[in-house]
Amino acid sequence: MYTEIPSGLSSEQAAICSEVHRFGAEVLRPASLRLDRLRAEEVVAKGSPLWDVFRAWYGLGNHAASLPECYGGLEFDPATQHGVFEEMGWAAADLAISLGVSSLPFQMTALVAQMTDNQALVDEIVVPFVEDRDARHIGCWAITEPGHGSDTLGVGRSEFRDPKAAGSCQVRRDGSDLIVTGQKSAWVSNGTIATHALLFATMEAGRGMAGGAVIVVPLDLPGVKRGAALEKHGQRALNQGEIFFDGVRVPGHYLLADPDMYPVALEMTLSQANTGMGVIFTGLARAAFEEALSYARERVQGGKPIAEHQLVQSKLFSMFARFQQARALSRAVMTGLSELGGVGGLAHAITAKVSCTETAFAVASDAVQVHGGAGLVQGILVEKLLRDARASLIEDGVNEFLGLVAAQQIVEGYAL
Repeated sequence: MYTEIPSGLSSEQAAICSEVHRFGAEVLRPASLRLDRLRAEEVVAKGSPLWDVFRAWYGLGNHAASLPECYGGLEFDPATQHGVFEEMGWAAADLAISLGVSSLPFQMTALVAQMTDNQALVDEIVVPFVEDRDARHIGCWAITEPGHGSDTLGVGRSEFRDPKAAGSCQVRRDGSDLIVTGQKSAWVSNGTIATHALLFATMEAGRGMAGGAVIVVPLDLPGVKRGAALEKHGQRALNQGEIFFDGVRVPGHYLLADPDMYPVALEMTLSQANTGMGVIFTGLARAAFEEALSYARERVQGGKPIAEHQLVQSKLFSMFARFQQARALSRAVMTGLSELGGVGGLAHAITAKVSCTETAFAVASDAVQVHGGAGLVQGILVEKLLRDARASLIEDGVNEFLGLVAAQQIVEGYAL
């Protein structure tokens, strides 16, 4: 008799995760499947199911799950956050990423406001987001550029400090203001719908990528323009698109990290993003396993359900073991990073991202195989899961390059 191992969550934590699972089953997954069949421009159009998802999520207050209680946020503990994002990834990885990144500029702003006692940031950026119940405030992380992709994440590597590798989107001081000029690439998640960007731009080109700065930028300022929503192979409910900055004037107190603090800010952001990716795609791996198991119990071949055939049983066990391993790793990293304060655990965060996304892709591929020809049909969940998982090996840093970043950290810092 199979029994699930207890999660260790309290009754309150488990209730929160159970409610998010219900939300995922009733709202996220159906909407994601509908959005998957729309063109990119239709996904973000007025009246799209995307906006119903955002309003429903914000209406529950879950958009502020990671923000401090002192500013009105829910401030979920790491174990609860893990459970919530696994459930979201189980339901719809693309919408999980979209909803997750929507809070990122406001989380970083809240952190800096706490550290610097910058009340203007709280009043102008943080509180309006926390109090929003209609999805009027949506964030994005603007870091990649047409000429710079995963290399922007190479904190600690020698080329990160090479002036020839400096980014092309630049920010300079002009009195008490900041002036932003340049372009962010079509891969900015929420890029065409965001109201605020957590912008990573070059401030001191002589330091290379290390001469960057982090700014929170309201995207209704003069000089901001958007590109078209990107048509993609997978994660089609996740809106992505270009942002252009033409001499955009930003208040100086919206600077969250100058070049001296930039590498630390990048490491913290990348650690958070990669850990989140690990959790979300643990959820996708679980969804793929559950779909394969359900189908195998129902599909009859050779006079009995294929779940009774040994080759299928072997595949199902392999899928089960892999997603359980991913869950244990992503949970450990999310909890551990919280104890470190977000700094010093980048190699672990990357390990979670790389391992869990590769697990998700492998398990989703096996789920398609268990389904046979039915798994190749558009509209079947496992077909979408495979496409969504494939994208995860590239987004938030291609896995191969992230491995090199982690390796540098390990070589320089691992205690024997």
